[in-house]
Amino acid sequence: MERVWGGRQIETLFHKALPQGARIGESWEVVDREEAQSVVHSGPLKGMTLHELWTGCGEPVFGKNFSQAPRFPLLLKLLDAQERLSVQVHPPAAVAAELHGEPKTEVWYVADTHLDRDIFAGLKRGVGRAEFERALDTGDVADKLHRIEVKPGDAIFIPSGRVHAIGAGNLIVEIQQNSDTTYRVFDWNRVGLDGKARQLHIQESLKSIDFNDVEPSLQTPTGELIVKCDFFRIDKWELERRREACPPGKFAIFTCLEGEVECSGLRFHPGDFFLVSASQDDRAVVPMGASASVLRTTLPAGL
Repeated sequence: MERVWGGRQIETLFHKALPQGARIGESWEVVDREEAQSVVHSGPLKGMTLHELWTGCGEPVFGKNFSQAPRFPLLLKLLDAQERLSVQVHPPAAVAAELHGEPKTEVWYVADTHLDRDIFAGLKRGVGRAEFERALDTGDVADKLHRIEVKPGDAIFIPSGRVHAIGAGNLIVEIQQNSDTTYRVFDWNRVGLDGKARQLHIQESLKSIDFNDVEPSLQTPTGELIVKCDFFRIDKWELERRREACPPGKFAIFTCLEGEVECSGLRFHPGDFFLVSASQDDRAVVPMGASASVLRTTLPAGL
């Protein structure tokens, strides 16, 4: 996905082929939406889309407890922010229904940093709606946001309603609900790829922002667990030996971060995403060197 704030780090660090000369901000890696689909790369189901798997191969791929949701409930991305993203918010469920949008809770895992090495999440202490609205008029929005310095390996939870922006120079693994509703409230006074000011969604944003969300912290891992919520669970594995991907009858999605891993006869490198199905015979994830690190994403039962 070409974005005004994008760059070329997805190619430089993860060796993914990108269109020449384009500023690529997003790579949708595991996706089931009308406008974009993941497609099985190899094996007996080669060529099938994620949507076809979800609707036609449910139990063998996703296990007995998968839900009857119309689409696969998660979207996994790589984000390359060579410039700051807009200040934005995703609507909570009740507001999303009112505004005909989709709620979206997500996690950012910082894969690499350079330049500013910061993110913005939540509001500074003492900033309420009135102060925020005045800052929109004066262009001083950055002064009202909670800024956090980040480094590779950091992660932050972004629930619906949390105002946020990614700072320049961050390469992010984003794991989120399957939604593409984003309300921009401030865009640093820049123009888009077409040379025109990008559309803002001021009223929708003000309805969606949780003005009691003050100075949130980065995630503090509990062992391997990075975050667990109603929509997903994310663990980070430092692999020094072979491990079973997940219990029998369950599935998991892996993101290779460092090193090289093998699963079911296929090798994966940093930036690769792969799904281990519920009925797969060879379910071991094996480091192909002294060590490797991966993110493992799973769904709560019934989602």
